[in-house]
Amino acid sequence: MGRPREQSDREHRIVEQVIVDAYDSVERAMSWYYYLEGKLRMPFAASCMVKRQSSPLKVGERVNIVGMASEDECMSEVLVVVTRSKAKLAVPLGQLKCDSGDEQTCQAVEDWHYWLARGYAF
Repeated sequence: MGRPREQSDREHRIVEQVIVDAYDSVERAMSWYYYLEGKLRMPFAASCMVKRQSSPLKVGERVNIVGMASEDECMSEVLVVVTRSKAKLAVPLGQLKCDSGDEQTCQAVEDWHYWLARGYAF
């Protein structure tokens, strides 16, 4: 997948709602954490769209996102807590596609995916 074209409405939302007043990597990480924590209506369904070596999920596997991982665990990437075979584990949000019917939730997940795909970093 190539780098997506700039989307002015999404860029504006990210700059004005997510990383506003975030001047370093720690502040950007925390800004993303609190933005997502406030926008994601959990629990919600998601499916794995890409294999990650750090995650046991398989492409196409469906999970329920039940929360955010701790702030400390989200300092280098956003991790969410999912239920899988009665166990709870933290996996990268970047590997999950939102399958929720909630527009706000899916928009927030897509904002994170866009941020990653554009090559932005904390």
